[in-house]
Amino acid sequence: MDFGFSEEDDAFRAEARSWLAAHADASRDKRTWERTLGAAGWIGLGWPEAGYGNRTATLTQQVAWAEEYARSGAPGRSGHIGENLLAPTLVAHGSDEQKKRFLPPIAAGTELWCQGYSEPGAGSDLAGIRTAAVRDGGRYRISGQKIWTSLAHEADWCFVLARTEPDSRRHHGLSFLLVPMDQPGRIEVRPIRQLTGTSDFNEVFFDGAHARVEHVVGGEGQGWRVAMSLLGFERGVSTIAQQIGFTQELGRVVRGAVESGAVADPVVRSQLVRQWAELRTMRWNALRTLGGSGDPGAPSVAKLLWAGWHQRLGELAVRVRGAAASVGPADWSPTAPYELDADQQLFLFSRADTIYGGSDQVQRTIIAERVLGLPREPKGAV
Repeated sequence: MDFGFSEEDDAFRAEARSWLAAHADASRDKRTWERTLGAAGWIGLGWPEAGYGNRTATLTQQVAWAEEYARSGAPGRSGHIGENLLAPTLVAHGSDEQKKRFLPPIAAGTELWCQGYSEPGAGSDLAGIRTAAVRDGGRYRISGQKIWTSLAHEADWCFVLARTEPDSRRHHGLSFLLVPMDQPGRIEVRPIRQLTGTSDFNEVFFDGAHARVEHVVGGEGQGWRVAMSLLGFERGVSTIAQQIGFTQELGRVVRGAVESGAVADPVVRSQLVRQWAELRTMRWNALRTLGGSGDPGAPSVAKLLWAGWHQRLGELAVRVRGAAASVGPADWSPTAPYELDADQQLFLFSRADTIYGGSDQVQRTIIAERVLGLPREPKGAV
């Protein structure tokens, strides 16, 4: 796919760059930043139609925005789950009422979402979920547990994959529910402390939480179809912005290798060149597949490429610094959280890259079964 920029695209890029520079101060607070983005129409560029408070942009312009956003050093988004995952799913499967209710607040940056998929014992094997939703008049009562729920501690809503048909098995009898998080006594969020000392992931416990019947997307029992459709939206233009961030991280590692003298080691030089070459390959692969459809293996290939690459970069970041990489940026105190510098954060957080979002093993199984046509892995009775 040709991503040569026209004069119109260049003007769009210039507008984006100027706006990001002018509103840098608003990015200090995540919710303020989301509302600032929404007020200017920058949320929902990739939606197929405007009218929800968003502006629309061509695929090329979406790439320009993603690149400028990453280059500006703007913060990680709190609203990306609603914008990039739920919104396209609602456009594809939601009712008109659901679109009118949920898309405008997403576009305005006033309602944040989290994703209730993985459970203990049903992470990569999503069809094994046990969270149950029982019909009770005009609503469902939800009981069960979700885990590794990104940003649940900040979210206003959660889209939950739950079992609405008792005694159903595997991917049958599931429904896709939109659940408000503000339900004291019925929903409990417990942050999971990571190696980095941060808690971006959470456990979420549902104890009779309510979801309205009209907030079932795609119809009762159609949850697996809707959930799989959503996963197809998980890797799109955002991968381009991700790779800009990777480029910045690689540049920092190269500078660290020069400063420490590790670049004199031919093995280190070879590793740095390999990281650079693989990153370029990932970019061209992303551009090649962006906007395409019908390739069931493309998302899995992309995930395998970047997850392993990023993990190796984290290892290289601490290797080039030698013993200095084991020393934190501040004196340790038993009464205060420990601090990590950027390279240490990269090394520790990237250990999870090959697990979350579908482990490497699962991605290889998808490629084997759906692309290569190999026999399916036995997964018990259906």
